[in-house]
Amino acid sequence: MSVFITEPSGRTVPTGLDVPELAARLGGTGAPVLWEELTWPDAKSTAAGQNAVIIPVGATEQHGPHLPLAVDTRICEAVALGVSALTGVPVLPPLSFGVSASHGDFAGTVALRPETMIAVVEDVIDSLYASGIRQFILLNGHIWNNGALDVSAEKLRVRHRDARVRALGYVTMYPGPEVDGHVTYGRALMHANFFETSVMLHLAPELVRMELATSHVDLDSFWDYRMDQVSETGVWGRDVTDADPTHGAAEFDRCVATTARAVSAAVREPWPDPTHRPGRRA
Repeated sequence: MSVFITEPSGRTVPTGLDVPELAARLGGTGAPVLWEELTWPDAKSTAAGQNAVIIPVGATEQHGPHLPLAVDTRICEAVALGVSALTGVPVLPPLSFGVSASHGDFAGTVALRPETMIAVVEDVIDSLYASGIRQFILLNGHIWNNGALDVSAEKLRVRHRDARVRALGYVTMYPGPEVDGHVTYGRALMHANFFETSVMLHLAPELVRMELATSHVDLDSFWDYRMDQVSETGVWGRDVTDADPTHGAAEFDRCVATTARAVSAAVREPWPDPTHRPGRRA
């Protein structure tokens, strides 16, 4: 029987994972810890107890004619909530605008400049640092955010010597070749494809309009392009009409489980010991 993780809005996230068993091993309670629902005394004690937060970072951008603008935010937030439920690490409300201007002339996209995203992430983490948090997991749902998040992490590591910052995709913690996105080529250009459509059919089927789904020729490319230079529909990926919720459920659960295991270990990872560095003489 599926276990449901409740989202802040009252939506539910279906999962086939054994949530009680995993939560018992990874440090959670089976329910996500929602930062925005804490009082300030709760936030202070949570910061002291967990010393870590998950910050979902998504986007509001076109995803072809069959998917809503919120795909990157919805999937990333759902994974973050699952990870919080399994680990007990609090999750912040998602940052819902991303580095998306390269979608070009497709309507609906709301984009931040990379410089703006860097500044936003710095301000968010500086605020949380002032509350006592020292470990920050930037969970990314949109690949073009990568550069800005990596720069933010580097700046914050330099600014706060006692802070740890890691930016990673929600699918990063299991190897790329294991992700069944029906992608042979395309690298970062895969978008609104078999994988994303399947996961959305699992999470929010009422928002998916499969009667409008189209596919894109699966081509190799050295360069990255604006989406409107390579696709007339805003889709990059083949076999989109074959997407199904069962496949989406399996991929979603694996994203949650592998990320939760990594986060549970990460927040307990000891700092480097200067007396045991490679090459140091006894």
